[in-house]
Amino acid sequence: MDVRDVRRTTDDSFAGAIRLALGALFLMTGVMKLAVPMLAEAFSGQLVASGIPMVGLAKWIVPIVEIGAGLAMMAGAFTRVVALIIIGIMAVASYVHLVVDDPAMFPLQPHEPVVPVVVSLMAVYLLWRGGGSGSVDLRDVPAID
Repeated sequence: MDVRDVRRTTDDSFAGAIRLALGALFLMTGVMKLAVPMLAEAFSGQLVASGIPMVGLAKWIVPIVEIGAGLAMMAGAFTRVVALIIIGIMAVASYVHLVVDDPAMFPLQPHEPVVPVVVSLMAVYLLWRGGGSGSVDLRDVPAID
């Protein structure tokens, strides 16, 4: 397997729409965790309350990775690799939702892990189908039928 196999996709408009939605979501959440004090504080609180190690590092690294994942998704570059990263982030987010008992720590979403589960399912679809319509992957690598 080479890098072209990982990037190969179909001209799937549904995959393209999911990719753009995930890209926008991750770009916005990453920026908000860095730029909106209330959300940065809630995120730090989630990390502490769930026992995630190295909170001081995680509160900076996670939003930066989210911004990078969002930009890559919006472009449709290495969509399957980014989908795996998103699934990993959402696995941790699901854990946080399950162990943190304070609903105030989730100001923009339900306390239950609804958002992480839905986002994970969307990422699994992209893992299966690739970046779809409008992606850099489709432009750079011959499409599969």
